[in-house]
Amino acid sequence: MKYILLVLMNIFVLGIQANPVTDMLERIDKGASKKFKIELKASEKDYFELSQDGKKIVVKGNTWVNIATGINWYLKYHAGIHLSWNNMHQPLPAEMPRVLQAERHETDLRLRYDFNYCTFSYSMAFWNWKRWQEEIDWMALHGVNLPLAIVGEECVWRNVLLKLGYTKDEINKFIAGPAFLAWWAMNNLEGWGGPLPDSWYIQHERLQKQILKRMKEWGMQPVLPGYSGMLPSNAKQKLGVNVAEGGKWNSYTRPTFLQPTDEKFHEIAQLYYQELTALFGKANYYSMDPFHEGGNTNGVDLGASGKAIMKEMKSVNPKAVWVIQGWQNNPREELVGNLSKGDLLILDLFSECRPKWGHTSIFQNSKGYGIHEWLFCMLENFGGNVGLHGRMDQLLNNFYQTKTNPKAAQIKGIGFTMEGSENNPVMFELMSELPWRNEPFTKDEWVKEYCFARYGVRDEAIEKAWILLANSIYNCPRGNNQEGTTESIFCGRPSANKYQVSSWSSMSNYYDPDDIREAALLMVSVADKYKGNNNFEYDLVDIVRQAMADQGRVQYLEAMADYKAFRRKAFMISSQRFLDMLLAQDKLLGTRKEFRLGRWIDMARNLGNTSEEKDLYEWNARVQITTWGNRVCADQGGLRDYAHKEWQGLLKDFYYMRWSAYFKAINDEMDIKSKPDIEKLGDGKYKGLSQNELLRLALEKEVKLDFYAMEEPWTLQHNPYSPLAEGDCVDVAKEIARKYLFGE
Repeated sequence: MKYILLVLMNIFVLGIQANPVTDMLERIDKGASKKFKIELKASEKDYFELSQDGKKIVVKGNTWVNIATGINWYLKYHAGIHLSWNNMHQPLPAEMPRVLQAERHETDLRLRYDFNYCTFSYSMAFWNWKRWQEEIDWMALHGVNLPLAIVGEECVWRNVLLKLGYTKDEINKFIAGPAFLAWWAMNNLEGWGGPLPDSWYIQHERLQKQILKRMKEWGMQPVLPGYSGMLPSNAKQKLGVNVAEGGKWNSYTRPTFLQPTDEKFHEIAQLYYQELTALFGKANYYSMDPFHEGGNTNGVDLGASGKAIMKEMKSVNPKAVWVIQGWQNNPREELVGNLSKGDLLILDLFSECRPKWGHTSIFQNSKGYGIHEWLFCMLENFGGNVGLHGRMDQLLNNFYQTKTNPKAAQIKGIGFTMEGSENNPVMFELMSELPWRNEPFTKDEWVKEYCFARYGVRDEAIEKAWILLANSIYNCPRGNNQEGTTESIFCGRPSANKYQVSSWSSMSNYYDPDDIREAALLMVSVADKYKGNNNFEYDLVDIVRQAMADQGRVQYLEAMADYKAFRRKAFMISSQRFLDMLLAQDKLLGTRKEFRLGRWIDMARNLGNTSEEKDLYEWNARVQITTWGNRVCADQGGLRDYAHKEWQGLLKDFYYMRWSAYFKAINDEMDIKSKPDIEKLGDGKYKGLSQNELLRLALEKEVKLDFYAMEEPWTLQHNPYSPLAEGDCVDVAKEIARKYLFGE
């Protein structure tokens, strides 16, 4: 009798509980939910199970997210349908391929995290609810149940500062603009990109509530931003509190850090949590990263800080866990060393390259994370840069070593911690499957199955192309510590010895560009056959783009060799070919909306309610992907081009401008060298030098241009860029391959 009552109770609960899976399936394809039978069943282990019931696909799991993960697995490996950022809506077949043999996947890694603070600015700065809804669907399909949720953090801070006596103008000078909120939230800067209009706060309070509601419907545990001591840089004068000065971050003034021993620490922390809870509710996880990337700790009692931060968080929710990034010096041992097991969850941010949990790397901590629980995370992308990149062997080797390395014993799950999203779907697919694959496997065998999942076909040319990619550009080796993709030469500020784009790029050669060229030509060879296949066309453009970027570097080196050899006619030809390749790249990328500048700017302007708001948001969008900061921060701080994008529109109007100006200056310099004006050099500060010394000065004159003076005017413009794709991507890819990859 007791068993019957339990069954009836379960049926009743399931009947009244919202089923987010059904709604997601309907968003993927209208009527899709009728093709599946969904069963939510409790289990001590996380699992999903696939089977068949008549014409319906049965997907069981112990959580809604695990069921969604099972649906994704079925779609990929049974139906050849891959849902990713470029393709979240796809018609399903009238009759779904049958599950011939039931399969079950289990995992002990119950926490699957998503997002870096940077993602919220480099990719998501201007997202609306429609785009967020797609992202939450993507998260569910890929097993995410622990997402960072910091949208609207600025709304909390505005309320806090108003109650602390700050004026609206003072608050505007503290809170950053839309495209720079992530670095404000991480205590790196204040004010840059603002001020935010009142409408922004209204929009993003509403947006965060929509996001949290949907996450909770899935059973996800949102990670809300906690309080760790940040205050505006004028807090000492304004509030009379004891603070540690924040110092500088890439020439920006950082916020200050409120000393935990100050009597107002408790008062301000409680005020923050009251405002956070009033707007967005309580959480079981709070994210805090004091002293991020070189924050000043001089004079700070780190042990007391860790205890104070934990105490205030626990006063809000005794079950709450502090989530902190394992990055550079964080988390400092003195800060977290005295905290209890289970109270801290560390994100090992770059596990595929620089794990800190004890495995050999430049970030290595010989003791691992000690008693503290942690997540194995994949960073993959820096700055939202465009480019093929991955560390397949390293990812697999490092992940499976956690199963045997005693220093990794406290691992509790995985995490996606990319700085920029919507790129390299292959790497995120691989990462998302690791918790569900208990036995090690090779990248080559996995890639072949991925090709079927991605395109729905088995094609020898496609598989050969992807095996080439998997063993070259997607296999950055151990010992190469570069951060993200090998940067496209097209996007760099020109110089005579150009290699990297961003100022502190650590990239170094690790693959043969001819392998990428061959992979691109293989994709082009079957392009007509798969015209209309969304995933194939996206990858065709992306792979041909990468081959063009690589060959552009080769062409640049040829032009510079002609310049250094003083072959003037040859330089004119080789430099013009480089510029032609840059414009051809622009044309290719224009065939897909995902690679268009217009999409980014359109999202920004659409958030504005007035022309002033639209212009502010567009300026934020333009600055972030180019100069990043003002002249001092761009040049001396080194931030320029950190978030560069190989996008249509940006190539044609921004990067081309720099390269064409530079090549013209070089050509003019060669003209001077051929007829050095010694008389002019003899004036002023060169007076008294011999003719031989003057001639040497003329011939060794270095070309230097004020690039910031060229770049800033573009950031202030409002010329329109269309977000809509133009041209046939297959035809353009074939044209480019014929002209620049095959060679003429």
